[in-house]
Order: sequence, then C-alpha cells, then structure tokens
Amino acid sequence: MPDFFADAQHLAVWMFVALALFVLRVAGQVLVVTVAPRWLPPMGQWQSGLLPYPVLLGAQLLIIAGLAWVAGQYAHGDGWAAAEQHPRAGVALVALAATYLAGMAYRYVRRMRRHPDQRWFGGTIPIIFHCVLASYLLAAGLFHVA
Repeated sequence: MPDFFADAQHLAVWMFVALALFVLRVAGQVLVVTVAPRWLPPMGQWQSGLLPYPVLLGAQLLIIAGLAWVAGQYAHGDGWAAAEQHPRAGVALVALAATYLAGMAYRYVRRMRRHPDQRWFGGTIPIIFHCVLASYLLAAGLFHVA
C-alpha cells in the first residue's frame, strides 16, 4: 500500500470531507422536513422510510458525533483509533466497507429495476450517502492495514 494510507493525517482529510458531506445531507433533510424548499427533492427521496424521521435524525446526529470524534483522532494522530495501527481491525474494517459498498450497489440496481422511470438518480440520496459513510470506514481500515 502506498504511504498515503499509512498517514493518519492524510486520511483524516477524506474523513472530514465525508463527514461534511454527511452533515450537508442531514441538514438538507432537516430543511425539507421543516421548510420544504422547492429546490430540494421531496422527503420521499431522502429516506427509505424504515425508521420514523425523529429516530433517524437522532441516529444521524450520533453518527455525526462519532465520525467527528474519530476523524479528530486521525487528524491529530492520537487516540485509540489512530495512535497505532491494528492490522486485524483494519482487515475487518476494509471487509465491512467493501460489504457495505456492495450492498449499496445491489440496492441501487434493485431500485433502478423497480423504478425505471427514475433512472439514474431517483431515490438515490440515501444510497449515495451510505456510500460516503462506507468510504469513511474504508479510509479508517486502510490506515490500519497499510
């Protein structure tokens, strides 16, 4: 693996970008629920409906806090997440991220088959942002296996 992946500070850059994208997604969803601006897609495009929105929002806020905490550790090169490399944990994180990404690819294909009228981007906001979260996990895993 290139040295880039072994440098926690380099990976922290992507982790913060992924975090910022996820924060924008959550903020956009809050805007749709509270104000419903015409320039944003309707609520049905933002979530699958598996969780009631208040539960989903609470979970998203916890995810944001956790991602920020871990990314901060990578940025500083310290803390339990980034002080030293743990190859077995890295392999597990890379496998989890790959499985997560594969699941989202399957979800996308399934959605496009069920809703051909919405190709290419209809209903994809959750899928795209799950891929962003998976890439965050991938970055963390690559640090530990590098």
